[in-house]
Amino acid sequence: MKPVALVPVYNHAATVGAVVRSLHALALSVILIDDGSDAECATTLDALAATSKAEAEIVLIRLSRNGGKGGAVIAGLREAQARGYSHALQLDADGQHDTEALPRFLDAMRNVPQAVIVGYPRYDESVPAGRLLGRYATHVWVWINTLSRRILDSMCGLRIYPLDATLPVLDTMPQQSRMEFDTEILVRLDWAGVPICNLPISVRYPPDGVSHFRLWRDNARISWMHTRLFFGMLWRSPKLLSRHFSERR
Repeated sequence: MKPVALVPVYNHAATVGAVVRSLHALALSVILIDDGSDAECATTLDALAATSKAEAEIVLIRLSRNGGKGGAVIAGLREAQARGYSHALQLDADGQHDTEALPRFLDAMRNVPQAVIVGYPRYDESVPAGRLLGRYATHVWVWINTLSRRILDSMCGLRIYPLDATLPVLDTMPQQSRMEFDTEILVRLDWAGVPICNLPISVRYPPDGVSHFRLWRDNARISWMHTRLFFGMLWRSPKLLSRHFSERR
């Protein structure tokens, strides 16, 4: 197994350095995907890339314009596969996730290399109530669209993808480039029979944190995604139900 970390970045100049240092502390190479960041963040990423070492390199991919988190992650997954990595650890650049838990995720990857390792958040008091409500609505739709509760949280920005299983699924799905990607790829991996391993992760919302979620635009895209997935679930339902009952036995 040869894992690499993927960090999609859009104007996270203040936090991305600490995220990269936490990954380097685990001797992980890092692929930074600059999703059309401003000049300040671009300069920060250039400086990080200049610290690359043979044992833990930093690769910087620069996208010509901001295309959304999904587009950045897709570019990173394809680059990871092209470079011969077996797994990609996706981590947000905003510093919300407890990076001290990363060794547990890597251990799970080694124990179940064929599975997607997915974080499910454990929030402190900093989480906005509206975020919790919106996430729960998505959780319910994911449980409907997989006819299971195999995916406890489809929106967490910390996960490890097995590339050999993920890229073929990615090649068959609509190119969702923004916030809906994290959910859709997990549902489609579950449909493909890829095991899901859920691990808890502490998450905090810093008071000066940067969010790129756009209420109306992204909720509309997420709603359309759930609708498409629902109809995709209907014709897959016999297989999904059979799988559900076989797992219960």
